[in-house]
Amino acid sequence: MKKFLISAAIALLAGQAVAQDATTYPFDGSFADATFAVENAIIGKGLVIDYVSHVGEMMNRTAADVGSDVTIFDAANVFLFCSAQLSREVMETDYMNIAHCPYGIFVAEREGEVMVGYRNYPAGEMQKVQALLDDIAHDAIGE
Repeated sequence: MKKFLISAAIALLAGQAVAQDATTYPFDGSFADATFAVENAIIGKGLVIDYVSHVGEMMNRTAADVGSDVTIFDAANVFLFCSAQLSREVMETDYMNIAHCPYGIFVAEREGEVMVGYRNYPAGEMQKVQALLDDIAHDAIGE
């Protein structure tokens, strides 16, 4: 019984460690318009999109394969990119900030509601990256 309780406590703590906090903003328009706006906002900052992860398509395509009939997203994409200047700055301060790279902004649609968002970063130097993500998100939603 003691081993079970220790294992359960470790699993609970591990689950808490990987839980992520995100900032989201509603987008007044379609998913396609939101993805276009995010792409333009990223490029408008002089950044290059390295990869677009089609999370919504993957979740919908694989639902039956994993025994689920739940639709999580109507659509969802994550845009991954980096800033050479900002990444160098935060990694020179703490090389372990590599764990946060590349940076991502997501667009998701659920039940007809479209949102733009990003993962929140820890206090300290990574707040510079979070400020960039917030600026991009605000550009994308038209603020």
